[in-house]
Amino acid sequence: MSDQKLHLVMGGRIRDPQHLEFVDLNALDIVGVFPDYASAEDAWRSAAQRTVDDAEMKYVVVHLHRLLEPDMLKR
Repeated sequence: MSDQKLHLVMGGRIRDPQHLEFVDLNALDIVGVFPDYASAEDAWRSAAQRTVDDAEMKYVVVHLHRLLEPDMLKR
């Protein structure tokens, strides 16, 4: 088993700033996939900073490693 924990950073326009429902999935900004949380967080901060004045834009970090290895959640 590898120590690599993949993370996806993505964002897009949302319907309501209190929720995470993207308006147009075809228009999602896929920032990238990163090998660890620290590098994903750096990418997230950079992307979010570019749209800080737009309340309808939201970026998130998705823990892909949790989806790829669901047994790890039980530990």
